[in-house]
Order: sequence, then C-alpha cells, then structure tokens
Amino acid sequence: MAGAEVGQGILRIPVGKGEMNFDPTQEQKFIQETAAKFAERELAPAAAELDRTKNREILKNNLRKLAELGFMGLGVDPEYGGTGADAVSFSLAMTELGRACASTTVTVSVTNMVAEVIQSIGTEEQKRKYIPPLCSGEYVAGSFALTESCAGSDPSAMRVTASRDGDSWVLDGSKIFITSGEYAGVFIVWAVTDKTAARGKGISAFLVEPSFPGVSPGKDERKMGQHGSSTNELILDGCRVPGENLLGNLNEGLRIAVSELAGGRIGIGSMALGIGLAAMDFATAYASKRVQFGEPITNRQAIQWMIADNYTRLEAARLLLLQAAFLKDNKRKYAREASMAKLFATESANGACYDALQMLGGYGYTADFPAERFARDVRVTTLYEGTSEIQRLIIAREILQNVK
Repeated sequence: MAGAEVGQGILRIPVGKGEMNFDPTQEQKFIQETAAKFAERELAPAAAELDRTKNREILKNNLRKLAELGFMGLGVDPEYGGTGADAVSFSLAMTELGRACASTTVTVSVTNMVAEVIQSIGTEEQKRKYIPPLCSGEYVAGSFALTESCAGSDPSAMRVTASRDGDSWVLDGSKIFITSGEYAGVFIVWAVTDKTAARGKGISAFLVEPSFPGVSPGKDERKMGQHGSSTNELILDGCRVPGENLLGNLNEGLRIAVSELAGGRIGIGSMALGIGLAAMDFATAYASKRVQFGEPITNRQAIQWMIADNYTRLEAARLLLLQAAFLKDNKRKYAREASMAKLFATESANGACYDALQMLGGYGYTADFPAERFARDVRVTTLYEGTSEIQRLIIAREILQNVK
C-alpha cells in the first residue's frame, strides 16, 4: 500500500510518504483553466457594460456559451446532459468566473444548484424532462424560489400555499429575491401543503414552468450591485401545477431546501473568493505603479500590510472552500464546513474589495476603474444563500451538539 492515495479530489494523502497533496487532478485543472480562459476572453470585456446597461442579451449570450462548455451542469450526470464533474471542480470554476463577472457567475451557480436538486430527488421523468434543458442552455437559467417577505432566514415561516385540486396543485402567494426570475426555464417553488403540521413540517417543493397559468415575474429589484442578473418577485396567483410536478416527498420540502443550500454555499463562497482576488490583483498592480512622495506606494508599510493580510485571508478562504467541496465529493457531512467556508470567504472578500478601493484612492470611487463594481458586487455575498449571522448559528449549533 505504500504510495497509494486515499480519497479523491484536491486533498489526496499519499500513504507512506508523510505528505498531503493539494494539487488538483488533471480533470479539475482542465475545468479550472477552461473557466479562467473563458472568463478572461468573454466575461471580463463585457462585465462593465453589462453592469452599466443591464443588457440581458449580454448575460444570456454568456450563459449560452457557458452551457456549450458544460458549465451549466457541472455536477450533473452525463446521462442527463451534464459534465459529471465533482464539487471541487465546481468551486474552482466558480472562483475563476467570479473574477470576471459576478452577475453571470451567480446565475451559473444557482442553475447548477437547481439541476442538482432535481437530479438528487426528482423522479426519472422529472430528471429527463428538466435537467437536459438546464445543462444545454435551452433554458437560459433555473431558479430557486424559497424566500418570501416574511420568510428569509427562517423559511419555515413561508406563507405561499399549495392546495390539491384533482390531479393538480394550485399555488398562491409570492416569492421575492428570485435570481433569474425574468428568464428562468424552470423554478423550484416551495409552498405550504399542510397548514396543520408543525412549523416547517408541512412544506413541499414543486417544479414550476413559466408557461404555467397563474405564474408571472414581478418587478426587477433595483440593487446595489450585480446589476446584470435579474432579481425578481415571483407572483403565484392560482398557479396550476400538474400533480406529477411535486418534487420529492409530500411535506418534506424544507428538509430538501436546507440540505441543498449547503452545496449552494460552496458556490457563492467560491464566487466571492474570485471577486476578492480580482479586486486585490487589480489594486496591487495599480499600487505598484502609483507614485507618491517620489516612490511607488507599495513601498509603504500601510499598503504592504493590506496586500499581505488580504491575500492571506483569501488563501485561507480557498482552503476552507476546497475542504467543504472535498467532503461533499466523498459523501461525508459537510454542512458545518460549508457554512464556515461561506462565512469566511464572503467576509474576507468584502474586506478585500474595500481595501482594494482604498488602495486606489479617489480613483477607486469612480466607475472608470473596476474596484467600485467589485465592492458593489461582493456585498450581497454575505446576505444570500444564508447571511453571515445564519452561518454562525449553523456553525455554533453543530459544535455545541458535540459538547459533553
């Protein structure tokens, strides 16, 4: 057994050699490099225009090309049109795409999550009907419709209802903050199906197509950042859903949402890492050429410490994300690690973006430089897929359960 490798993915321990290998596999490296090249050639040149104009055609064009490359179904089995990659590859890809365009990357992340949920708990008919269009780009995107005005951090408080009517379900109410609500090809919508059940126990999930009667996107929110991605209210007014579109078991929808959000946190944390790295890379290059008092400002300790501290935190975030992804790939418990990774990566990326803006001085506050866009785009990463405060609650709960 000497020299054999235990485990798989990016953290592989060669037994007998006394060392840990952090190098990506050839497949992981290929996916990372492909994402990096696409981000540099296609996403980065159009990111500022997409942010400024909110031109959805730019976004849709990006997504179609990413679908052709296999990025819209990274973790999906090839049998359903996916790439069949692991969670480590997904994390690496989201980081590279996040460096260039957050609006595109968040859409990719959510669509991957929708496809993986359907693959995980859907019927065979549901898998074959809905996953291939998500992966191929026939559906521009998929949407995860969980949040309501009264049910954000506490989804068990949702009020959207689903009532049985013959062979169909009728959904009523509204969801908010739905990524890609304007152009999604399918929504996973959560609704209360048993009002008499204990809190959080009578909730089910449904696959809803935008063509179903009674469903329509509401206003596109005016946001601080990530302008290129639509974020909509979803209105369900007597929305009639076929009975076979119940996703998973009746009244077990909240468990599905909670478990799948852990994987989504790896995606959002990885995207935030990419934004933070892009901000620091730009600011560091700028500072090395910015001369004040007769020398580059990188000769000053204040700037050097910003560079050292931020790159150190971002590297630590990378390792936390890869650890969570590795655990997911090996079918081990990873909810705590995913929350740790998401918390640390998004908070570190926020700090990095604001320090990058500071390093640029007045120019950092102008739209002529990307630092202000990075700072606006990264801010929401500590809010969606579970706020930083919710991540801390999850982490503390997991730790306290093991205290004797």
